[in-house]
Amino acid sequence: MSVNSPDSAGQLDVVLVKAGRTKIRYPAELLSDDGTRLAVRAPWAGDGARDFGFVRFEPGDVFTEYYWRDRWFAVKEVRDGSGELKGWYCDITRPVTRSGAELVVEDLDLDLWVSADGTDVRRLDEDEFEESGLASSDPVAAAAAVAALDELEGLARAGGFDALLR
Repeated sequence: MSVNSPDSAGQLDVVLVKAGRTKIRYPAELLSDDGTRLAVRAPWAGDGARDFGFVRFEPGDVFTEYYWRDRWFAVKEVRDGSGELKGWYCDITRPVTRSGAELVVEDLDLDLWVSADGTDVRRLDEDEFEESGLASSDPVAAAAAVAALDELEGLARAGGFDALLR
């Protein structure tokens, strides 16, 4: 099968790469792959809980993650163990690539959080993005990353991600 061909149900390893190094690798259930957008579901893959102050990710949380081969972001719907929506955590990334049973995601530092009720929309890690030096080393990618963050924030403030994710 080609890396860009549609596929359905199965297992994948999501490989999150940052600054050329694997940051985390975790198993996920492939929900869909239409050749452009992939959706996977995975439990919280962190060690223990992680409290950001505005949201807490912890064992039992389930992430339904949406990735695109033609967009510079990933949108992750976060629910607690009982199915209650916590919100959406969005990573700004290069377009995803799939190689066999691996989904490779290159994180570009910028993130967006949107609370379940849509009232808390916050840009995250802009300082890390600045410090990464991407604007100097790859200005085209840096511009695409900022445009992707702006696009997601605009969607979130205009009512959410329904049209994007359905």
